[in-house]
Amino acid sequence: MKPMFSVILAGTTLLVAAACAEEQHFPFNMPREKPDMPLSAAMERAYDAYSAPTYWWNELFSKFRFTELEGLDYHGGDGTISRRDPSKVVKANGKYYVWYTCRRTRTPPRGAEGGSDVIPSADWDLAEIWYATSEDGFTWKEQGVAVPRPPKPKVGWRSVSTPDVLVWKGKYYLYYQGFMEMSGKRGDDCPVTVSWADSPDGPWTPCNEVVIPNGSEGAWDQFSIHDPYPLVYKGRIYLYYKSDFNGHYEMIRATGLAVADDPMGPFEKCPLNPVLNSSHETGLFPFKGGIAAMSSRHGNELSTMQWSPDGINFQVASHITLIPLAPGPYVPDAFTGTDDGRGITWGLCHFTDIGPRDKRYSVIARFDCDLSLDKDDHWMKDPEHYWPPEFYYYTGLGADAKEQLKQEARQDLKKR
Repeated sequence: MKPMFSVILAGTTLLVAAACAEEQHFPFNMPREKPDMPLSAAMERAYDAYSAPTYWWNELFSKFRFTELEGLDYHGGDGTISRRDPSKVVKANGKYYVWYTCRRTRTPPRGAEGGSDVIPSADWDLAEIWYATSEDGFTWKEQGVAVPRPPKPKVGWRSVSTPDVLVWKGKYYLYYQGFMEMSGKRGDDCPVTVSWADSPDGPWTPCNEVVIPNGSEGAWDQFSIHDPYPLVYKGRIYLYYKSDFNGHYEMIRATGLAVADDPMGPFEKCPLNPVLNSSHETGLFPFKGGIAAMSSRHGNELSTMQWSPDGINFQVASHITLIPLAPGPYVPDAFTGTDDGRGITWGLCHFTDIGPRDKRYSVIARFDCDLSLDKDDHWMKDPEHYWPPEFYYYTGLGADAKEQLKQEARQDLKKR
């Protein structure tokens, strides 16, 4: 007969072994598919709410890296030349083409109170649409005006700005904002118009009509239709645009969609507008069978990549840091109507408010990324950014705010 303690020890060992066999751990090697086991809300979300459970495998996650362009002069940074709002980059005639807002004025912007027929009120006031070409995407040669301001009272007589390009049935179309009053007098109210050409080098023929009208009174887009961005999707023209609403004090910016079968319209606005609840300028591109969107500034979903299976209903795919502002990506399949969009790896963007307050201007820059199904750049998937302290201090408090907080701290110390 075995000693009693040996029987007890053997039984205990069997119970522990059984308990360990039933205990589940989340695997050390993260499964690509959601495991069949109880998960926390965070891990459920990792598998259900994003394109992949980790950024390493997420085709719609990337770090962005920026490069200063060569070949564009800014007149010594005196604020009289400004370039901003680049279009999508298009390849034609063995070169890359881009169109953008270009302001060349005798003075920098002076606000609505200081603006005149020759003095701009804002960086995009008294502007025209210029274009440049490049053979490598880094060095650009400015080619001149593509679309000048038309005579008053035609659409855009005050300023034409924020262009984007569509290639449709062998012709080129530039959509842009047409200002018919000085910016700042009543906000940035303006509609969208279009010019067309047989060649990316022009000449461009303006339609001199509004093609994307403002919404009716009380509608979210009743005042502004900004940043037109056309793609060819499902054989139709999908044109995305931004509008400001909810008043000036607590302004909200969102993106709408208008669809047409002809570049000149009529465009029918999506009944579910706005289709994106966040962003300021949005860069979009075909991705797999749907549309991907780079949602930059403003809103609960700022700094995200989003994806929609139908170009209308978008979901967050990833969260991004240092997302390009006013992105104009190079989208090789932007106008093919593909149902297998391959994504993007580079494009142009802008940086604004450069220089002292009385000499402000903007510049166009290049960004690189890995948002492509045909590229696997592990360096672009690393989300970490390491910046020197000066980078963070640059965003610090102003002198008045700093002094106010010092006074509040002293008063707090006096309290019992």
